[in-house]
Amino acid sequence: MNEFEKNMEQIFDIDVNPSTEEPIVELPKVKQEDPQKDYEYTRGQLYDLIEKGQEAVQGALEVAQESGHPRAFEVAVNAMKQVSDMTDKLIDLQKKMKDLDAPVKGKGPTTVNNTMFVGSTADLQKMIKEMGKIGEE
Repeated sequence: MNEFEKNMEQIFDIDVNPSTEEPIVELPKVKQEDPQKDYEYTRGQLYDLIEKGQEAVQGALEVAQESGHPRAFEVAVNAMKQVSDMTDKLIDLQKKMKDLDAPVKGKGPTTVNNTMFVGSTADLQKMIKEMGKIGEE
């Protein structure tokens, strides 16, 4: 074993010449995070990004107005678009959270209002005559 291997073994607390058996490594258990906690964290991050974006837009507009350079105005407009996109993401986040909280409804309609007769014309006439007889009684 050379000096480098000895140093690495000491620094990282590993065996440079491991045995033929592979060690069993247990991974930490992943916790099921609370969606409300994630929502609040994401919402806070978006608010922070929007505020910083607005400050960046103000600075870019000042530079653009002072310099009068078209590229500076382009940068300012792009910054405005980015802030606008972040506000849209904030609204989307609220919609997604409402969807998570909403109870799952059954698939498909439960009431059918528009029914359709499937059959021949003769079958339809026969059915209408029978309905007329029932109404006369």
